[in-house]
Amino acid sequence: MRVAENLNAALHGLLEADPSAYVIGEDILDPYGGAFKITKGLSSRFPDRVLGTPISESGITGLAAGLALCGDAAIVEIMFGDFVALAFDQIVNFAAKSVSMYGSHVPMRMVVRCPTGGGRGYGPTHSQSMQKHFIGVPGLSVYEMSPLHDNRAVLAAMLASGGPSVFFEDKVLYTLRMHDVGDLFRHDFVPGTDVARVFLDDPSAADCVIIAPGGMVDRAVRAMRTLLLEHEVTCCLLVPSRLYPFDAEPLLPALRGARAVLVAEEGTAGGTWGSEVAQRIHRLMWKDLRRPVTLVHSADSVIPTAAHLERRVLVQESTIHDAVLEALRD
Repeated sequence: MRVAENLNAALHGLLEADPSAYVIGEDILDPYGGAFKITKGLSSRFPDRVLGTPISESGITGLAAGLALCGDAAIVEIMFGDFVALAFDQIVNFAAKSVSMYGSHVPMRMVVRCPTGGGRGYGPTHSQSMQKHFIGVPGLSVYEMSPLHDNRAVLAAMLASGGPSVFFEDKVLYTLRMHDVGDLFRHDFVPGTDVARVFLDDPSAADCVIIAPGGMVDRAVRAMRTLLLEHEVTCCLLVPSRLYPFDAEPLLPALRGARAVLVAEEGTAGGTWGSEVAQRIHRLMWKDLRRPVTLVHSADSVIPTAAHLERRVLVQESTIHDAVLEALRD
């Protein structure tokens, strides 16, 4: 099953299991089924609860927040994640605050889906990774789709959290196969967490630990393969489903055994999720670290449309490969 098929099946399962759940967005109705076909078949099966809307990200998200405030569950599709900036007010100043500002806890079962990231030649306004702009908002959870996490479980976790969530879905993942980490590595989960890990033999004995969100998995695994075959460097990749709030403590056993720790993400530098993760790791294990956590991110630039220029800006397999070697060289 490909990642897009897994997410589509998760949405079908949610609407079938929960009669109070709605899916809302632009061009999500059949026969189109959304810009990336994630909502394919939903409106045919659940015509009263799959709502096509005008082009107004703020209006769509406000409608979803209102449904959630009244006890329903609402899944919003922002056609391209860049446009979630237009819904920032509804998410940050209404949905996230509504959980606690009325004097008692008010469940807000709301998920804002954001197809995100570059690598497809869509240019400056359709290729950004906006995750960092939602890190640290009280009452708001930030998740990222991963080929290692079943989207049925991820959606269930977001809706069960009792607060609104923003779900970033790297577009390059849609066509990839679930749970595919190549022929050299295997994967499981850090016990008691939602953090997937990819490793060669012993995850606690890797030379370098790479912490990365789901959109980085394919690039990180390819870099790990090259590092192993060409340099005999072993890496363990840790992939959380929930980016914020982020709990670093369960990861400490793997981190303490590594010579270097690296956090990779596609967003641009400055106020990033990686900075938040690094700060938490530094605070918890400063005495154990052999060097500061290395941050890998895209260049400080808009994202060009031309493929060769886009590759220069975005994090590539080679970016991670070179950063690992540099970290181990010190």
